[in-house]
Amino acid sequence: MTELAKTFDPAAIEARWYRHWEEKGLFRPDRPGAEPWTIVNPPPNVTGSLHIGHALDNTLQDILTRHARLKGKDALWVVGTDHAGIATQMVVERQMGAKGEKRTDFTRDEFVAKVWAWKAESGGQITGQLRRLGCSMDWANERFTMDEGFSKAVLKVFVDLYDQGLLYRDKRLVNWDPGLGTAISDLEVETREIQGKFWHLRYPLADGSGHIEVATTRPETMLADMAVAVNPDDARYTALIGQQVRLPITGRLIPIVADEHADPELGSGAVKITPGHDFNDFEVGRRAGIEARDMLNMLDARAHVCQTADGLIPAELVGMERFAARKAIVERLEAEGALVRVEDRTIQTPYGDRSGVVIEPWLTDQWYVDAATLAKPAIEAVRSGAIQIVPKTWEKTFFNWMENIQPWCVSRQLWWGHRIPAWFAADGSVFVAETAEEAQAQAGAGVALERDPDVLDTWFSSALWPFATLGWPQDGDASLAGRYPNDVLISGFDILFFWDARMMMQGIHFMKDVPFRTLYLHGLVRAADGAKMSKSKGNTVDPLGLIDQYGADALRFFMAAMESQGRDIKMDEKRVEGYRNFATKLWNASRFAQANGIGGSDTIEPPAATLAVNKWIVAETVATVQAVDLALADYRFDAAANAIYQFVWSRFCDWYLELIKGNIDAETKAVAGWVLDQILILLHPFMPFITEELWHALAPRKHELIVAQWPMPDARALDPAAVRAVERLIELVEAVRAARAELNVPPGAKIALHTGTGDVPADIAPYVERLARVTLTAGEANGARAPILWGAQTFALALEGVIDLDAERARLTKSLAAAEKERDALAGRLGNASFVERAKPEAVEKARADHAEKSADAERFAAALARLG
Repeated sequence: MTELAKTFDPAAIEARWYRHWEEKGLFRPDRPGAEPWTIVNPPPNVTGSLHIGHALDNTLQDILTRHARLKGKDALWVVGTDHAGIATQMVVERQMGAKGEKRTDFTRDEFVAKVWAWKAESGGQITGQLRRLGCSMDWANERFTMDEGFSKAVLKVFVDLYDQGLLYRDKRLVNWDPGLGTAISDLEVETREIQGKFWHLRYPLADGSGHIEVATTRPETMLADMAVAVNPDDARYTALIGQQVRLPITGRLIPIVADEHADPELGSGAVKITPGHDFNDFEVGRRAGIEARDMLNMLDARAHVCQTADGLIPAELVGMERFAARKAIVERLEAEGALVRVEDRTIQTPYGDRSGVVIEPWLTDQWYVDAATLAKPAIEAVRSGAIQIVPKTWEKTFFNWMENIQPWCVSRQLWWGHRIPAWFAADGSVFVAETAEEAQAQAGAGVALERDPDVLDTWFSSALWPFATLGWPQDGDASLAGRYPNDVLISGFDILFFWDARMMMQGIHFMKDVPFRTLYLHGLVRAADGAKMSKSKGNTVDPLGLIDQYGADALRFFMAAMESQGRDIKMDEKRVEGYRNFATKLWNASRFAQANGIGGSDTIEPPAATLAVNKWIVAETVATVQAVDLALADYRFDAAANAIYQFVWSRFCDWYLELIKGNIDAETKAVAGWVLDQILILLHPFMPFITEELWHALAPRKHELIVAQWPMPDARALDPAAVRAVERLIELVEAVRAARAELNVPPGAKIALHTGTGDVPADIAPYVERLARVTLTAGEANGARAPILWGAQTFALALEGVIDLDAERARLTKSLAAAEKERDALAGRLGNASFVERAKPEAVEKARADHAEKSADAERFAAALARLG
């Protein structure tokens, strides 16, 4: 035992205990024969630093991991980082740019070597920050999505999918980032509202008989128009279907086609079709019989105008940057009389979230996975319950997306990442193999091969995380025994499709089983006003700053207590401070225990108890253990945290320690020590640092708290009569205390509580007198008195000579009038439909909260006046 300091200082204990746990290898206890339990962390970008979303996600994972470990399971939390292709390449190129260097000044291998050097020097920032949060991850087996073993898994999956016909090369539209020079995923596209224009254009019919009007927000794309679409049911254009128009500027002849994509109610009802530069137009073009290989392309990789295959773009436009070209083209259209009018319009515009430039739909040859085929078993897994999505409300969204899934573009035009294992011959033949030697063997001796320069989408490799991290394929299926499927995955809902669903598809396909049995989707952490956090808004919160100020335990407990299924979390620093106060209260309770000879327990089951207060606290402990077990089984982190909080703060500290004060015998020491141990174990998954410190301070221990045994007290030994007696004692003390507070009775005054014809049982009478500061007196009270209801009995507090009754009536009357006035004013505001409909939601919410508070105040003041008669 070590004497606890007077003041709880989180910083003094956190680094010391984390280092101790890690050095002793306690994050992956060697438990032969124990039930395996496994979870993998969503691998953060190697370029990243801990943000508030990471803090939530990893806190929830650590709670489950520590809980599983305490339950005696061989708990493994797989940790690692993602190579983050685009982000990492950008970081390194930015550093090179500061030295006046460009990537293209070096060979590919030289550049990749620079990235590895950067990772070795700077790539471990977030792993250190996860340690500060208290994450009990298996650092001894930390993985990286570009490490040798993982890379072997990536190559095998690519080759196998190709050989099975589930991965292929195709010419399709992609989200192209001209700033980065690569295709990007939907997740990396950020849609912004910008003030733009809507240009109405006149396309003349080829036979000179008239024209057809179209409208566009991107007039430059008309250089690659290949059709005009009209709705087949639009009577205005029925006679024109099959005819041709001659495009202004290029003179290209294009057909008028019938397609339901054209909405007769929008604009003129006719739509220009540029299949090589618009996702909707691509599908219209294919329905019209235009093959992807024949679709015109008018932009290069930097989004500068390039010549189309038919050579019809005027030479002076070729090479122009797209927005400069837009201006020039609009001027030409106006000069030719083809510009009808221009409208101002708010436009939803896609931007690259990293480059900040406008994204172009661009027609390129890329590698695709047949996601629709892989999605079917994943859909069935969720429908059958083989995978449980929590909250269940996300299932509808999951099914809707998976049942309408598009081919997955998995190639990226970068230098950093998993190089695609495909080699091309001069005649265009492609050979896919895990090694160059195998590809050459396929092609035959003497055939010159050149490897595909592209790399794989980061999500492709991270989709293998639940099994490739466990040694597959090089260690065979034995490495997966008991670890695959993983027990649960914790994830933000925002990567349900980009990561979670793809793990389902790849895991089921290659492992013939689901990757995890439960998928828990948490919400976002929002700013205090409910707004989404973003750097541009300046409303982000640094979790490391909160840890510095309040400690990791307080931040973790806040995250758990606020995590309610299906809801986002509003950041509230005052709540974090409140949980720091909760930790301090537990610290002080432990100091009280030390000062009174109460130490740790050496039993799992509760000690024998004869005193009612001890029987009561044992019962309260049992009920709390049951509540926490049920809550964690249902992934109700908030219910679990709040059950512990209420028990520790109210039942144990505020009541039990007060009840036993001054009368701590051997039985009480044993019971109090046992209860305190149960508290530390229950609280450990949520607040690991303070609980480990107190565990060792209270008694010499054979093992650390992190590997202690989860409470399993037997509820059959409880004494309901004793429990009810103490509950009644608490009810009486609370009633007296409430009356004293309402009536302004001086806190130090000991006054008579007349029991009338009733009585207080002798075994609880001393507690009532001490805690309520009263003298129990038989018979009725004379003079001024305040009634106290206790079950079916009515007692009375003698007030004569204790307070100034007239002054107290005047104070209460004034307070009641003020509370009623504010209550009624707020009720009027809330009854005004205009206020409720037009005011900000947070203003309406505050008015409702204030109304409830003032209503409660009015009731309290009225009850106090009634007491005085």
